[in-house]
Amino acid sequence: MGKNKGYWITIIITLAINVVMLQWTIESYFGREFSHVYTYTGISLVSSIICAVTFFLWRKKEYQ
Repeated sequence: MGKNKGYWITIIITLAINVVMLQWTIESYFGREFSHVYTYTGISLVSSIICAVTFFLWRKKEYQ
């Protein structure tokens, strides 16, 4: 578990970023600040990709 702790920290941080970005995206949309909607959505997509890649790397290492 010690070697895989970094993977879990990365996954948890990226999921937390996604939750915050979802909240900010919804607030920006309803506040009609549409330029912020695209920014927050882009950050969320990048964070999701990082989370997915980290998960697959963790799974590969865990079940070697």
